[in-house]
Amino acid sequence: MLLQAVPFIDLALETTRQVVVDREKGVYLGHPTTVLLEDGKTMICVYPRGHGKGPILLKRSEDGGKTWGDRQLTPDNWVTSLETPTIHRIIEPVTGHKRLVLWSGLYPARFATSDDDGTNWSPLQKAGDWGGIVVMSSVEQLRDGRYVALFHDDGRFFTSKPKQTTPPTFTLYQTFSADGGLSWGKPQSIWSGQDVNLCEPGIIRSPDGRTLAILLRENRRVKNSQIMFSSDEAKTWSKPKEMPASLIGDRHVGKYSPDGRLVISFRDTNKESPTNGDWMAWVGTFEDLQKGRPGQFRLRLMDNQDSWDCGYPGVEVLPDGTFVCTTYGHWTKGEEPYVVSVRFRLEEFKPNSPAGGPLRNE
Repeated sequence: MLLQAVPFIDLALETTRQVVVDREKGVYLGHPTTVLLEDGKTMICVYPRGHGKGPILLKRSEDGGKTWGDRQLTPDNWVTSLETPTIHRIIEPVTGHKRLVLWSGLYPARFATSDDDGTNWSPLQKAGDWGGIVVMSSVEQLRDGRYVALFHDDGRFFTSKPKQTTPPTFTLYQTFSADGGLSWGKPQSIWSGQDVNLCEPGIIRSPDGRTLAILLRENRRVKNSQIMFSSDEAKTWSKPKEMPASLIGDRHVGKYSPDGRLVISFRDTNKESPTNGDWMAWVGTFEDLQKGRPGQFRLRLMDNQDSWDCGYPGVEVLPDGTFVCTTYGHWTKGEEPYVVSVRFRLEEFKPNSPAGGPLRNE
């Protein structure tokens, strides 16, 4: 899995870009996701107090992630969360009412809602007689106003009675909501297999709106990360195919810059990469994804002091084109992980040196 010749720019030592969202001495803080509200400056971040599970913590920024307030009060049963929380904006298709939906996975999958932009929240409630892993890793509105949400399971959590196989069978699921996220249908399988372990689907819509792509972690580490496409609003999906070595990683999350380029944040898991185990951002186009091209360049956002444990990023774009990428990691050697944001704009970078970096940004 040799890394294709893609230059990278190293931002790891540029500490002025870094903002600590939350840190607690001796306590593992990890796996955040974020949402940017429509005012272009209010940002909410949720994450567990623990590795992939534990009480759900919530912080809020009123200035586009430059500063963060104290941890907010949350419903009592949020301390019972069993997995990584995720947060998504949902808009009711008929009334236009805006809602925030927060998910907590494993069995049963549960969610909470806020109708006042995250000031007040409902307790976690059961979504149905089903569950899964990293519920929901991505959510996207469809042309008919419904929302599709995607997650995966390996047989342990989809039902109350685990159905594990040897080797494990990984399944990608999608579920739909037609009422602004208040209820979700029975999940449908869109892919299942044992030869590769595809998981953590991150959804990206093409600039023309006609195509959906899901970027997938390959958990067996025997093939590159993979990608699937839909041209009929998630009714059907193409067979998975490998992505270039420049996108081998976990928990891909992507957003568009004002100039139309894509920035995809992820944990680098390419064994041949000089940034293996670090927090990366890939810069390219949707067409690069479609044609399997390696992209324009990569950014190392921060240098993880652990061999692998970081990532699960949030990616937001402010009105001025500033990217605010947020994740956890072992940023200080010998200490527990904590949550940090890194800020940048694509026009800062001119990767015109020979490929293979690192490059100096100008």
